Amino acid sequence: MVKKKEAVAMLLAGGQGSRLYLLTEGLAKPAVPFGGKYRIIDFPLSNCINSGIDTVGVLTQYQPLALNEYIGNGQPWDLDRTYGGVMMLPPYQASKRADWYKGTANAIYQNMHFIKKYKPEYVVILSGDHIYKMDYRSMIDFHKKVEADCTIAVFDVPLSEASRFGIMNTNEDMSVNEFEEKPKVPKSTKASMGVYVFNTEKLFEYLSADEADGNSEKDFGKNIIPAMLNAGEKLFAYKFDGYWKDVGTISSLWEANMDLLGDRPKLSLKDGSWRIYSRNYAEPPHFVGNSAVISNSLITEGCEIYGTVINSVLSGGVTIEPNAVVRDSVLLNEVIIKSGAEVNYSVIDRETVVGIKAKVGKIKQVSDGITLVGAELIIKDGTVIPDNINVSSQYLQELEGGN
Repeated sequence: MVKKKEAVAMLLAGGQGSRLYLLTEGLAKPAVPFGGKYRIIDFPLSNCINSGIDTVGVLTQYQPLALNEYIGNGQPWDLDRTYGGVMMLPPYQASKRADWYKGTANAIYQNMHFIKKYKPEYVVILSGDHIYKMDYRSMIDFHKKVEADCTIAVFDVPLSEASRFGIMNTNEDMSVNEFEEKPKVPKSTKASMGVYVFNTEKLFEYLSADEADGNSEKDFGKNIIPAMLNAGEKLFAYKFDGYWKDVGTISSLWEANMDLLGDRPKLSLKDGSWRIYSRNYAEPPHFVGNSAVISNSLITEGCEIYGTVINSVLSGGVTIEPNAVVRDSVLLNEVIIKSGAEVNYSVIDRETVVGIKAKVGKIKQVSDGITLVGAELIIKDGTVIPDNINVSSQYLQELEGGN
């Protein structure tokens, strides 16, 4: 007899992440590096196993190769299970046709067979592009206690930002009485986190009805949740009080990295009771030279520091040569900052070289914007890159042509 799973998680990881520009040209957004040695997807995967959910379907679509390779058999997250574990779920050719995922709801609809295999009472729907530590077990317990058909995790945002989110308006008992998608005049500050708990049969019922609706956008926020609300189903909001960040833009990704710094960081990665797991390939210990100055920064294994690093996050294999200065920046794997170069308020993608005495970004207020430098580029000696722009190979060619 096949053992049933109480809950199965479905992790939506197929997004293009177009607002991350150069970082996601060849990479799905959940695979983008974060915090020196992690990927964005490490957070929901770690949340699952820490919450006792050991069956996770990862729905991929855009640029899935790096994500597939990274997750592998799920061993780093203790998801290499004989029954359950992690399963990559790309679009596939069915007997009648082959379909790309048309939206978040359609993606789950196309994989209902995966869910049915485990006969779960509950399905947890997750996004693969948020940085947070959350106990889904507590949310499921709340869902059961209030006898909800669907529970939506909400995060209290400033009223000035509420119009950017889907907003849940609730009664005193947290039952949802109205849902507004990016309202111009928000009635509350309870923003949907894109984390849902559904009773399985109820989820299947509404996914099937939505699939049959030719006018639907096949989206949970735009279609499934409003349809359930209009039909009088029991929807509840579950308030989450921890750290949560949607890292869909360069500035928000930079801010989330900065939130790791300081004596009392907003997000701590040192919490042994809620570990964030990742697939880290072996690197030699980092080396700090005699002339190095490091202040309030995260330095990953394999780095060599001879210059100055202030308030920054460095991924594995980064080299900072003597007299080079890096401030308020995020450098991804194998970046080289040559002697005398200066980097400020920037995110620099992997294997890029910043030449001798070159300047990238400037010392300024963060509200002025972040400079993004693409992967595998060579910024020539003495080049000056202004702030708040995207630096691609084409940009560098035009810059050199102008000189």
